[in-house]
Amino acid sequence: MLLRCWLALLVALIPAALSTNPGVKVKLTEKGIEYGKEKYSLSVVNVRPSDSIEILRRQFTQRTTKFKWTGIFTAFAIIFASSSMQITNIGLPKSEVDLVPGSAVKLSIGDAYISLNGHWRVKYLRFIKDSGSFDLNVNGLTITTGIAIKSDETGRPAVSSVNCAATVGSAKIKFHGGASWLYNLFEKFVDKALRNALQKQICPLVADAVSDLNPHLKTLNVLAKVDQYAEIEYSMVSSPIISNSSIDLSLKGEFYNIGRHQEPPFSPKDFSLPPQINNMLYIGMSVFTANSAAFVYDKAGALSLYITDDMIPKGSPFRLNTRTFGVFIPQIAQKFPGLMMKLLVKTVKNPIITFEPNNVTIQATATVTAYAIQPNSTLSPLFVLNLETSVSANVFVSGMRLAGSVTLNKMNLTLGTSYVGQFQVRSLDNMLQMLLKVVVIPKLNVQLGKGYPLPTIGKMKLVNSQLQVLKDYMLIGTDVQFTG
Repeated sequence: MLLRCWLALLVALIPAALSTNPGVKVKLTEKGIEYGKEKYSLSVVNVRPSDSIEILRRQFTQRTTKFKWTGIFTAFAIIFASSSMQITNIGLPKSEVDLVPGSAVKLSIGDAYISLNGHWRVKYLRFIKDSGSFDLNVNGLTITTGIAIKSDETGRPAVSSVNCAATVGSAKIKFHGGASWLYNLFEKFVDKALRNALQKQICPLVADAVSDLNPHLKTLNVLAKVDQYAEIEYSMVSSPIISNSSIDLSLKGEFYNIGRHQEPPFSPKDFSLPPQINNMLYIGMSVFTANSAAFVYDKAGALSLYITDDMIPKGSPFRLNTRTFGVFIPQIAQKFPGLMMKLLVKTVKNPIITFEPNNVTIQATATVTAYAIQPNSTLSPLFVLNLETSVSANVFVSGMRLAGSVTLNKMNLTLGTSYVGQFQVRSLDNMLQMLLKVVVIPKLNVQLGKGYPLPTIGKMKLVNSQLQVLKDYMLIGTDVQFTG
């Protein structure tokens, strides 16, 4: 259980086809690794003996056949029924987790001890049977194993035990019941046989215990829902890269429409995180990830907005009616006198987001369609404007999410279609700019302020986060805390 938690910290920072460039990169630095070791060590220290006993008891009972040692004497066999074993004491005074350059971590347990009791039985020449109980004390137990971490075919982490070595300092047994007085005469012989048998069984047990993590790792949710339109995938696109001082993860980091994964007409470019080490964790999010979000929302039809008069501040001199627009386009007031109006602002292609040092810019191409609302609520089209806009984005970390807001840089209007005759489009610049600033952009900022989920695991909290916008990616440097 403790091992599972620590591995989750390493490989499941909330995890696709392999060999593709990642949209998101995550680096766990030496500072973060030391924090993980400290949390792991504290977990080991703080586990109650009864909890440890229960955990290991389940391991014994789940592997009954692994704990049947035969051939202790040539004439008959003593069989220890592991299903009846009860662990009475356990100690793990020395335990460490270290990194192995490549894609593995090393788990070391030293000077461990365990005491247990259970039942034994003897079969001799198929007609003599005997049984009783025993007490077993194992001391000086040392286990060292590498745990290889790779990405499976779904982009989730998979683990396996490699280069396992185990030694048992001593194993002392005391028989009770039946002809135990006889078996106890051969105590030294039995102890040696048990110690040798134990040493042979430990590494297969460790391999099974590590493999047992994989079904749990396969349940990791690599998709994080954003809203009713989108989800973001954080599966691994390659196996982790582990060095002496860091762990690097490459994640897909791509937005998709919920239930329909359509690849955008562009792909991620490779990027490298700078060699910074002051924080525990660094998250690099590429411009590809941001543009995949724009692609998804455009495809979902979410980048459109009907503007009505009740959305305009009451104190504004501009009203959304044919009287106001008739000042700039007289034929509107003539053909549609005294009617309210409605505008539809809609993107015609997915916006393009660029990351430059300290600058996030979004270029959007849209149309603005104006309608007169007839007394029977039908809409009469008046004109269609082509709208080119540029906005700057302020991006920040909010909790475990990446949020933002935008401000208008510039806009350009041209006439697409007119149903009321020709008119000067420039006369509408101020009105449209006002509508963008007081209606469209505030609506957009409400959504951006909700944020988008960052890769995470468990009850992780980001502390002292700092965000930098660099060329083609943004970098989040942060410390972490785990609660609960």
